[in-house]
Amino acid sequence: MTETPFGDLDDFFALPRVSGLAVSPDGSRVVTTVSELNDKRTEYVAAVWELDPKGRAPARRLTRGAKGESAPAFTSGGDLLFVAVRPTDGEDKPPAALWSLPASGGEAVEVLAPPGGVDVVKTAHHKSAAVVRAPLLPSARSIDDDRRLRDLRKDDKITAILHTGYPIRHWDKDLGPGAPHLLALNLRDDATPVDVTPRPGGALRDADFDVSPDGSFVVTSWRRPAPGASQHSVLVRVDLASGEHTIIADEPEADLWSPAVSPDGTAVAFIRESYSTPERAPRISLGYLWFGEEPAELGADWDRWPASVTFSRDGDALLVAADDGGRRPIFRIGIADGKVEPLTTDDYAYTDVTAAPGGIVYALRSSYASPPHPVRIDPDGTITPLPCVEPPQLPGSLTEVSATTDDGNSVRSWLVLPDRQTPAPLVLWVHGGPLASWNSWHWRWNPWVLAARGYAVLLPDPALSTGYGQDFIQRGWGNWGGAPFEDLMAATDAACADPRIDASHTAAMGGSFGGYMANWMAGHTDRFEAIVTHASLWALDQFNSTTDAAYYWLREMTRDMAKANSPHHFVSEIRTPMLVIHGDMDYRVPIGEALRLWYELLSESGLPAGDDGTSPHRFLYFPSENHWVLAPQHAKIWYQVVIAFLAKHVLGEDIELPETLG
Repeated sequence: MTETPFGDLDDFFALPRVSGLAVSPDGSRVVTTVSELNDKRTEYVAAVWELDPKGRAPARRLTRGAKGESAPAFTSGGDLLFVAVRPTDGEDKPPAALWSLPASGGEAVEVLAPPGGVDVVKTAHHKSAAVVRAPLLPSARSIDDDRRLRDLRKDDKITAILHTGYPIRHWDKDLGPGAPHLLALNLRDDATPVDVTPRPGGALRDADFDVSPDGSFVVTSWRRPAPGASQHSVLVRVDLASGEHTIIADEPEADLWSPAVSPDGTAVAFIRESYSTPERAPRISLGYLWFGEEPAELGADWDRWPASVTFSRDGDALLVAADDGGRRPIFRIGIADGKVEPLTTDDYAYTDVTAAPGGIVYALRSSYASPPHPVRIDPDGTITPLPCVEPPQLPGSLTEVSATTDDGNSVRSWLVLPDRQTPAPLVLWVHGGPLASWNSWHWRWNPWVLAARGYAVLLPDPALSTGYGQDFIQRGWGNWGGAPFEDLMAATDAACADPRIDASHTAAMGGSFGGYMANWMAGHTDRFEAIVTHASLWALDQFNSTTDAAYYWLREMTRDMAKANSPHHFVSEIRTPMLVIHGDMDYRVPIGEALRLWYELLSESGLPAGDDGTSPHRFLYFPSENHWVLAPQHAKIWYQVVIAFLAKHVLGEDIELPETLG
């Protein structure tokens, strides 16, 4: 077998990772960030790298902070802004600050260092203006007052938070007491910040915003409380000179987000997500608003979900990335006629789409054959990779398989095949979401690590997956244990029919919704020899009100739906060894799901614990991790334990567990 970085976990985790993209207003400069392991191999540190826009010269590193840099953005004059944590003599762990690297050269200088840190920065194309998002405590009257209050809480070791509304947690963070504000900066003067969103409450949490080209206003998503401890997102225009706020788009039955202001500043495009009901799945579509008029839907007949939206540089079209058949192409959608045309047609998923002068587009793209890397797309469709990070050699090949279900639906999958001469054992890997698709490279859910050990890996898109039309999503809506399960079994049957697959040795695994499906499969089929369930939903009636965004899930998860589709009702049918994995800091799928699953596996499953307490089941618990398990040292253990568990139950081999487990 050919040696690749995926055969050794240390080599795999040492691979550099590319993310983010920024292009100067004149298109002459392009930057990205590259993350690499620190010397202790305990965290990734990102640096800003400059790319050759023509795709000829190698990339060159611009920043070298010990704690890394992120969120690069160019000013109208070509200076490079970024967010960085840089320790000073007075503070070992300062908050993230805004820095500027002059276009003329020289050292980076600190622009803004609010006590709560800087989250993200956006700039105006034609004026030396920027807007940052930064948290302030609710009673703070100024940035200086915010610093005083934070010092008071720190000195008195106070962590208490008094909530007045919902939500109170998000993914792996406790919300509050600080709340995000938008601070406007004039970069030509002393960059004194002006709070243009005083007392926003939770309105700007996870808000998307865009700055007008002339720097006179911002359009931002704005969350408002809604009945039933819910949230409703509208679009607000904020005048940066006066601070005046105007709601410009509000749809009672849809959330509006991802605003993009047109190049001439006369309109805004955005993404809208309709509210779901127990009977009807949500629909994501494009909205468009000429200021002073009523919002309209663009490309209403287009049966795909936009994932991102930006304007072409001439303002005549929108550039939209959308899942489509296991890929995520960029589509060009005309403003005047709503005509949808593919801008890319290759086997990649595109992100960070950025328009430049002359009809040129820059983006990152990835697939299961290639990690994220920057590319230039010319007006004639020519795609030129920009030299950055050398892609790793893969320990196998990638192909597609298709299956037909009993009800006549087609289910497509990616199939990763290892480099081996004999049929390979198969691992079915179910994606999360559930409204998602296996279409882009994953560092955390990487099939090539298993392929390097001789496994074939099936990555199917069952019902509820995006990129196949609204009806395909609707098939699984409110019926998680129905069509998605049947699609997964059909996809597995099709893969097992391939002579390159050893159908007698199979396993299944998944995370989040994929973990839900792993739990459901465990109670409904004995065809797999091992099942790995990560951050999984187990008891839906328990999950639906303890997750961090209960109102969203309860739109679908009625009492009857939870009862009919909850895996925990079928625990007595489980006769397959299961590896349960969960992080205590996971607020999207709270740890209670894993704790209950583990207890019921040992006490009620078809493979209960013996009189001596031993069981074929295992529970890998991370007290300090979240939904994904991000720390490199923990992610390595994750793979080591999964590999050992599969080897024992699928291959009949004993692999020694890492000594770091104690």
